[in-house]
Amino acid sequence: MRYRTLGPSGPKVSALGFGAMRLPVVDGRADAIDEETARAMVRRAIDAGVNYVDTAFPYHGTGFTVPGTGEPFIGRALADGYRERVLLATKMPTWLIESREDMERHLDAQLERLATDHVDCYLLHALSAERWGKLEPLGVLDFLDAALADGRIRYAGFSFHDVAASFAPIADAYEWAFCQLQYNYLDVDEQAGTAGVRHAEARGMGVIVMEPLKGGRLAGRIPDDVQSVFDEARRPRSAAEWALDFVWDDPAVSMLLSGMSTPEQVEQNLASADRAEVGSLDAEEHALIARAREAFRARTVADCTACGYCMPCPAGIDIPGCFAKLNAASRWDDAEGVRAGYLKLEGTASLCTQCGLCEDACPQQLPVRELLRKTLQVFGA
Repeated sequence: MRYRTLGPSGPKVSALGFGAMRLPVVDGRADAIDEETARAMVRRAIDAGVNYVDTAFPYHGTGFTVPGTGEPFIGRALADGYRERVLLATKMPTWLIESREDMERHLDAQLERLATDHVDCYLLHALSAERWGKLEPLGVLDFLDAALADGRIRYAGFSFHDVAASFAPIADAYEWAFCQLQYNYLDVDEQAGTAGVRHAEARGMGVIVMEPLKGGRLAGRIPDDVQSVFDEARRPRSAAEWALDFVWDDPAVSMLLSGMSTPEQVEQNLASADRAEVGSLDAEEHALIARAREAFRARTVADCTACGYCMPCPAGIDIPGCFAKLNAASRWDDAEGVRAGYLKLEGTASLCTQCGLCEDACPQQLPVRELLRKTLQVFGA
């Protein structure tokens, strides 16, 4: 296992962290963790050198308003001396916080569920400009100071889910030890993106990367036109290796998290982490990745920036959501696989009345009605 520091002066962390969001379950029930298999996976990873385990309030639950079964399971999995061997991370459910008292109550309950007297890395979960604007006046920074001072947490950080412009104001508001960002070779301009990684590096923050495989998509079947780019490489890599090496190659990255669901995934990730080095990709290989990224982008059907100017749609359609699903179906050649997520949108393309107000509002001047018809053709009513 290779190790890095969590920021310039933080603790040593394994290049691979164990994300406990997608543990094996029984009968397809998210809240019914297959404890025997999952415990063996967690302990196998730790025995191989992984020293960071990440969970959160809602993981392996039935919603976001009640705690999931993930934290209690991790508490049990880290018994028998394993707790002392890892940095344990969990997250404040920021969407449930209405007062300073809520912050105290949730942290104390999380410590009890995790069967520990402290959390090594405590994150404000899924921050956005809106959530930050609510939490800061409630005294969340004073809360973090107090929890650090009394030893309930050792390092304070946040995970981020918003547009790039919202990242710097949050990153600059506190002496965060680290941040957690979605980052992979496709998402260099999505959410915080590369600009966020560079900003965190300049601030002296550790950077933990989530979704390095984009929910597993970058480890699966790559479209033929993209794969043909990678096939030109002098040193062959699997699809997953290209994605993981892109993240590990960056000197600002302290660690990448992988949400592991099977013992086989644990072994595959451990093998990859053994060669997790800064500078593992040369200039030619970075150029190949850039070309592969452009090949993916060329598959974009709706060049929507999700600015929201078309919203609210009078017919109730989630127009940016529809276009995101349309693009995903094209990007991965997988309309059937994306369709389930499309049907969960609050309003789908079949509601369109062809009023045209969206096209009048769109700063990109997209043919929105035509693209909604295309969406309907791809996914059906």
